[in-house]
Amino acid sequence: MRGRPGYVALPEELAGQSGTPAIRYTIGVELRMTRKSMSLVTGFAALAAALTFTASASAQRYTSPPASASAVVGGDRITIDYYAPSMHGRKIMGNLVPYDEVWCTGANWATKITTEADLDVNGLKLPKGSYSIWTLPNEKQWMLIFNKQTGQFHLNYDESQDFARVKMNLKTLPSPVETFKIEVQPAEGSASGNKGNLSVLWENTDAWVPITVLH
Repeated sequence: MRGRPGYVALPEELAGQSGTPAIRYTIGVELRMTRKSMSLVTGFAALAAALTFTASASAQRYTSPPASASAVVGGDRITIDYYAPSMHGRKIMGNLVPYDEVWCTGANWATKITTEADLDVNGLKLPKGSYSIWTLPNEKQWMLIFNKQTGQFHLNYDESQDFARVKMNLKTLPSPVETFKIEVQPAEGSASGNKGNLSVLWENTDAWVPITVLH
């Protein structure tokens, strides 16, 4: 048997007359080890499946579906595409949305604004085109940021690509807004019809800026 290909010889003291019991002992140990290993693998697989299920369930519970806001102001369309997270009982401002840190103003991917006309945004001249918009929230003051990049992941903010920043007005809402939303609306009573407002609303916060379509 020593000449067989793949045959591993036992030590001399286990060979000879006691060879058969030694082989049975070796096989038994190997079988027990194999069963133990399979049990461990099965346990790890079950744990991984449970964790995956939990993560999946959590992700499904806290989805942020795509949304959009669009309005014609002064004959030109302004459109904002974003993702809309919800409160789900969580504290938002100063917690989920930290103060004094740049926020994507939504979720998942950078919020994008597209305007068919040049705009005046609270005194800032914004050329027509597409921009990502970000915000810098604070308890007393928000900044609206127009960034020249679009389509980036919601954590990939690049300050070097900023076009400009402008102050936002703040208003406390009487009742909380469960699902984050952005609104673009023509201003009421605008004589020329070229004025409107851009509002960011969530929880009890309404951060907004006046906009004017320039011709």
